[in-house]
Amino acid sequence: MSEQAKASPRFIKLCNQFSTILGGTEHSITKGPVCFVTRNRKFRASVLGKRTTSPLIRYQLFSFESLDSSGRALCLGETALFQNQVNRLLSNLRKNGIKVTAVHNHWLFEEPRLMYIHWESIDNPVDFARKVKRSIAFLG
Repeated sequence: MSEQAKASPRFIKLCNQFSTILGGTEHSITKGPVCFVTRNRKFRASVLGKRTTSPLIRYQLFSFESLDSSGRALCLGETALFQNQVNRLLSNLRKNGIKVTAVHNHWLFEEPRLMYIHWESIDNPVDFARKVKRSIAFLG
């Protein structure tokens, strides 16, 4: 039996809404259940002088799980972004009541300089998705 089949109809509907709001290119329900949504940013980058379009470089990831009876869940997100976009995204997320948990790099010798931001919130997944969508809209 697939994990999606094990999730309640309410959870499946919520996962579909969450993905649609965030513009997910793919979404799935994994064991837990966990709604997991991916997107890839579109930008030019190179690592060690070689052009890359790898999803490992350009990803955006979003999830929610542990949905309670009040409709709140553990909601998580992460995105790749340019170094000069970090402060704006930090401010946007915080204005929306979302906790920023990490800012760091993943690669060496990449051009342009890329950073990765992680965030979290206990929230209604649809509300969280809308807040995140507003926060990251400037990334394009």
